[in-house]
Amino acid sequence: MAGISVIVKHQGNKHEVELDPASTGETFKFQLFSITGVEPERQKILVKGGQLKDDTELSALKAKPGQVFMMMGTPSGAGEVQRPKEAVKFMEDMTEAEAARQEGATPAGLQNLGNTCYMNSTLQTLKSVPELQQELAKYSAPATGSFPNLSQFTNTAPSSTDLTAALRDLYEQMSDTQQGFPPYTFLQSLREAYPQFAQQSRTGQGFAQQDAEEAWSQIISLLNQKLKIKDASTGSGGQAAREVSFIEKYLAGRFHSKTVCDELSVREAGEEPVEADDTFFKLDCHISKDTNHLKDGILAALEEKVEKKSSTDDRDAIYTKTARISRLPKYLTVHFVRFFWKREAQKKAKIMRKVTFPQELDVVDFCTDVLRKQLVPVRDKIREVRKDEEDMIRARKRQKVAHKQEEDREHDAKIKQDEPLQKAKEKREEKDKDRDRDKKDGKFDGDTEMQNVSYKTDAEYEAEKSASLKAAKKELFELIDPELAKDEGTNRSGIYELRGVVTHQGASADSGHYTSYVKKQGAIDSKSGKRKEEDGKWWWFNDEKVSEVDADKIDSLSGGGESHSALILLYRAIDLPTAEEVAE
Repeated sequence: MAGISVIVKHQGNKHEVELDPASTGETFKFQLFSITGVEPERQKILVKGGQLKDDTELSALKAKPGQVFMMMGTPSGAGEVQRPKEAVKFMEDMTEAEAARQEGATPAGLQNLGNTCYMNSTLQTLKSVPELQQELAKYSAPATGSFPNLSQFTNTAPSSTDLTAALRDLYEQMSDTQQGFPPYTFLQSLREAYPQFAQQSRTGQGFAQQDAEEAWSQIISLLNQKLKIKDASTGSGGQAAREVSFIEKYLAGRFHSKTVCDELSVREAGEEPVEADDTFFKLDCHISKDTNHLKDGILAALEEKVEKKSSTDDRDAIYTKTARISRLPKYLTVHFVRFFWKREAQKKAKIMRKVTFPQELDVVDFCTDVLRKQLVPVRDKIREVRKDEEDMIRARKRQKVAHKQEEDREHDAKIKQDEPLQKAKEKREEKDKDRDRDKKDGKFDGDTEMQNVSYKTDAEYEAEKSASLKAAKKELFELIDPELAKDEGTNRSGIYELRGVVTHQGASADSGHYTSYVKKQGAIDSKSGKRKEEDGKWWWFNDEKVSEVDADKIDSLSGGGESHSALILLYRAIDLPTAEEVAE
């Protein structure tokens, strides 16, 4: 495609530049860089509908010879070559810790110290909670009294029963390496705090395999007691922020339950339903012959039959306890109840049934009526915004197809330009006669050829999309319930995205192998401090081996045999607009 000579105005000067319609905005900026000395990232080129973007196809601008473009921007250092502010350091010159902290670096695995895969998979999944790592970094072990540390007078190591401090140190050490790290200290602390994990194998050789869910629950329980933070939402009116448990703020929800006797005679005798509020750290997914999807199992677990003594009849009766969620945590743990005690085999057998689970979970149906009313407006708005965005993308694709078809027609017309003008005129006259005849006979359908159809440029489209997205964010922010907005540790939409999975391979909890999958986070932008868009990939932690897998792999972890099947799911509330984003 032939180049087009255009004029670029910059700081009072006019530059004649040859624009290649077959290239992109990035190429054009480099052309201007060679003329003006202004680096491409510092250039602002104004086109119809906004600024020229790097990925804009120049053919979409429909530039004409002599067309004038306005460019703004100045070269860094007034065009002088400057020494980089920071010395460039190559990978081979970095320390192991520096390399491990680079963008895109493979995270550290954990060595298997003898049937410790249950612990490794649990630790890797919990490490995916950035708030947990931040608060652990601030944690300092409480004073144990005025007694001296006797370890300084002996050859023994100091007691490591402070599991919270051991977890803090472990995560810090893992951040400084890409190798498989041996978690000796944490394992020792875990076994001292919970002797069940020090159980020997039946053969007497080494330690026994354990249940990853039990390790998860015990670690969460201890962190709930030990890891305290200041809750900023409780420090209003000049009062100091109240100290709360990190776990209760970010990983714990609350149930509101009602227990009603199944027997009509008991209810008629005047026994009232019993209502209660309880804290939960995970949702159970019960698996039966009718369970096919995660939601089926959760709903089954929220309703249970209990037998207890009636307060009116003074005898045992059957009651139905129905629970609904009254507070959603930012991080929601879901446990597939796949293991049950098999008496004849004296072991925890595994339920092999396939149970599918989504990578985005809507839990509004599991909530109380009060919470549901707070969540539904935000959830529905999110769905509406997503649909509008998809419609815009489809419309843009249709416009590009139509634009391409028009360009093809114009190209064909140019090829036929050697056709005698008289012949073309005769054809037009004949076409006009046919149209007049159709009008007279009533066959004319009213359609006419499109004339002067205007197609949006990429810049115009991006500007329209950006304006629409900004307006939608503002509307969404205004729909967030004020009470929920005060609690940064809660879910304000009822929608979660999957962030981590602990899997089990084998036929029983006491054997087999545990691994974990953690979704990769977007890198942090050094300028804005915000995370960049994620690539959708996952890290697979198989003890010290760490590899990258596609999102499709996660969908294959639904079970159905002895292969890897999900045991624990860690969901995180989807991000919503903040006051700062709306104000920008």
